[in-house]
Amino acid sequence: MEKVDARSLSPKAQERLRQLAVQAVLDGKKQVEAAKLFGVTRRAVSNWLKAYRKGGMPALKAKSKGRPKGGSLEPWQAAQIAKTVIDHYPEQLKSPFYLWTREAVANLIKRRFGIKVSLSSAGRYLKRWGFTPQKPVRRAVEQNPQEVRNWLEKEYPAIRQQAKSEKAQIFWGDEMGLRSDHAVGRSYGLRGQTPVIVATGKRFGCNMISAITNQGRLNFMVFKGRFIAKVFLEFLYRLVRQSKRKVFLIVDRHPVHRSKKVKQWLEERPDEIRLFFLPGYSPELNPDELPNQDVKSNTIRKNRPHQQDELVKNVRSYLRKRQMQSHIVAKYFQGKHVRYAAA
Repeated sequence: MEKVDARSLSPKAQERLRQLAVQAVLDGKKQVEAAKLFGVTRRAVSNWLKAYRKGGMPALKAKSKGRPKGGSLEPWQAAQIAKTVIDHYPEQLKSPFYLWTREAVANLIKRRFGIKVSLSSAGRYLKRWGFTPQKPVRRAVEQNPQEVRNWLEKEYPAIRQQAKSEKAQIFWGDEMGLRSDHAVGRSYGLRGQTPVIVATGKRFGCNMISAITNQGRLNFMVFKGRFIAKVFLEFLYRLVRQSKRKVFLIVDRHPVHRSKKVKQWLEERPDEIRLFFLPGYSPELNPDELPNQDVKSNTIRKNRPHQQDELVKNVRSYLRKRQMQSHIVAKYFQGKHVRYAAA
């Protein structure tokens, strides 16, 4: 029997053909015999049997052709969905998604209004509403929004005013650890063939402390050991010694920053330096987080060190270079979440 292209048949005829072919195999015929009997390929019969074994006869039912049929959102419905995406995370709505993807938005529309939309339609809606795919900022659930608002609206403006009256310079400080095996950057390669980077199997690292100002000044210290009060005090001593004005240093609430030794040291130098603390779990408010990423990306990605001393040398060299580029350091303060500290 001459083979026919089942795709040329109507959906109902295709459904009946699949059912008959499968039933023939179930009644004892071989797949080759059933294919010959109904004028289809052996592979087609095999695929129909696989579908049957997974879902029974309902899996062989006809599927509608053409674009998926779904409804469209009314303006008021679109406004509600857009506002929900802006004001909520998917998990707050008990949705099985972590991020707002096209699939998550399509699921929300289906749950909220019973309207089924395709992923491409969900993408068009998002584009029309002004949404673009972006890498989200990580924010700890422990962060207190009220403390953040208070910092932005009251505490930092007060610090800035006090610094002006005392002719002090505001620094933003932070610490960071670097590892030799830190994964950063991408490399081109043939599709399906992951590029291999040859590097040392040894694991080593170093740490750094830095402090920056919105005028482009950068102070730093690179060290090999753990970050303890003695190390922090050495950095503070250097910072005060190298500054011609009183220092206002803003840091996070790391235990070392609030240790007894540090407090005592600061109490002895009230005219030289003061320490201020950011709200808890709010690294995005610290401009000094940006040079941290800069250093990681450019000292490890471009030149993989083979030993600890080489890593330390690379980090120091890169930071000295940045010290001479005050315009770049000042640009760290143009980030979306730290722009408030640029003035």
